[in-house]
Formats: sequence, C-alpha cells, structure tokens
Amino acid sequence: MTWGNRSVLMEFVFLAYPSHPGLCALSFLGVSLVYTLIISGNVLIVVAIQTEIRLHTPMYYFLGSLSGVEICYTTVVVPHILSNILQSEKIISLLSCATQMVFFIGLGSTDCFLLAVMAYDRYVAICHPLRYPLIMTLTLCVRLVVASVVIGLFLSLQMVAFIFSLPFCHTQGLEHFFCDVLPVMRLVCANSHIHELSVMVATTLAIVVPFFFIATSYSFIMAAVLKIHSAAGRRRAFSTCSSHLTVVLLQYGCCAFMYLRPTPSYNPKQDQFISMVYTLGTPLLNPLIYTLRNSGMKEAIRRVLTRNCPSQKN
Repeated sequence: MTWGNRSVLMEFVFLAYPSHPGLCALSFLGVSLVYTLIISGNVLIVVAIQTEIRLHTPMYYFLGSLSGVEICYTTVVVPHILSNILQSEKIISLLSCATQMVFFIGLGSTDCFLLAVMAYDRYVAICHPLRYPLIMTLTLCVRLVVASVVIGLFLSLQMVAFIFSLPFCHTQGLEHFFCDVLPVMRLVCANSHIHELSVMVATTLAIVVPFFFIATSYSFIMAAVLKIHSAAGRRRAFSTCSSHLTVVLLQYGCCAFMYLRPTPSYNPKQDQFISMVYTLGTPLLNPLIYTLRNSGMKEAIRRVLTRNCPSQKN
C-alpha cells in the first residue's frame, strides 16, 4: 500500500479522553484556561522584549525566541485536543498524525537546543565579560536560533519518517491525547527492538547532546563564579543563571522521563499525565519563572501593560 493510500485509509482513534459529559466540559474549560495563560504570558514576553530598547541584548533575544517557539509548540497540540474533547469521534488521519508529530517533536527539540544556546550565552557573559559584545553579535544570535529550529525539525522529520514507514497493526486505538512517539510506536507491527533503538538514537541527539553542552557551560560558570571574592558578586552572577537552570531542570526532567527510558516501563496512564505536564505545565511555568525572578523583565511587562491600559492614558 502506498503512502498516499495509507494516509487516506488509515486513522488513529484517541482513547485517553474522558467519556462523561461533565468531565469533558471540565477538561475543556481547564485546558482552555491554561492555553490562554500560556499564549498571553509568552506573547507578553515577546512584546516586552521587542518594545523595550534596554532588553535588546542576546540574553533577552534568546528568551523571546524561546517564548515564540513555545507559543508554536503548544499551538501544534492544544487546539486539536480542545477540538477532540468536543467531538464524539476523536480520530486523526495517518498523515495528520505524522504532521502533528513532526512539529511537536521538532519544536520540543528546538526548545532543548535553545536552552543550550542560552547556557552558552551565560557562559560567555560570566567567563568572558570583556569579549562578550564581540562574541555574541546579532548575526551570531540569529544564526544560533535558526540553527536550533532547523536541527530540531530535521531530527524530528527523520524520526517521524522512519516511524511512519513501518507497518501499523489493525488495532488503531491510540492511548493518548495526541500523536506522540511512544504511543504511536506501540501500534507498529514489526520487530520493535531495532526500531526502538533507532528512535532512542534520535531522542539522544535531541536531548542528551544539548544537555551535555548545558552541563559543560555551567561547570565553567561555576568555576568562574567561585573565583569571585565578593559574596554580592557571586550572588549577582548566580541570579542571572537561576531562572535558566530552573527551566532546564523542568524541561529536561520531563523529556528524559518520557523518552530516555526502556520501552517496557511504558505506562499509558502515567505517561498521559507526564505528557500534559510538559505540553501545558512547562510552557505555562516558563514565563512565570523568567518574569518573577527577573526585575528587568517584570518592569518591561509592567510598562507594556501600562501603555495598553486605557485608565493610565487619561
């Protein structure tokens, strides 16, 4: 059967959605509220960085790029989840499932690479402060962001093309809310060991490699900070990294739990919960972490809100 025929004839049915009308209504309201907060928080960060001249620095450029990616990342999945909650038949075609997975995994991988880029930025700022303006030029920043997006989507495209080239069983029930790697792989009717190993290699490149660069950057940062004699100077240096470190631990903790573990330990109910955490929880918490622990960001957002508040204009 050709790919064109498969994409038309074959569909997956999502099995993780609640069937009780009351639970459906509650789920719809909860997911809608969280999605609205995610979009609002990340858009506020992007607008504040764009409009505040003093935030036109590499650190905030990368933060704005991360917020933009997370807007796209959640939009790939959440509107489809909301649509499925309201529909009686929660189905998706093979082609739509593959497309959703390409962008979901690709943008998630881009998040990981951007966090590695942000760690490099902090390394240069703390370990080579005098050379920082010469190294972290606008051209380099743009290239690093573009490279993160391109590499993330390329790795995702390769992995998804491989998965969807495999034969699927007649059982089309997908024990999940959206098309993710492990639930889809469970429907493959083939010797799974080699295929799982191939997927593991791709996820290692997307998760472990950037985490290695982050760990290396922070080892140099730690060594440089410990050489600062002033306690106030050490606190100031650590404070510029604390928000980023918090987001790194949150992002990589969820990703490692989901994708870097043996397949036999897969538990549909448990993994559905973890998936909702990194699909909704992480993009919701990231703006809060970066704004609550960053006085410059808080002031910029306050100015944006003040400028757009009618009562303040009179």
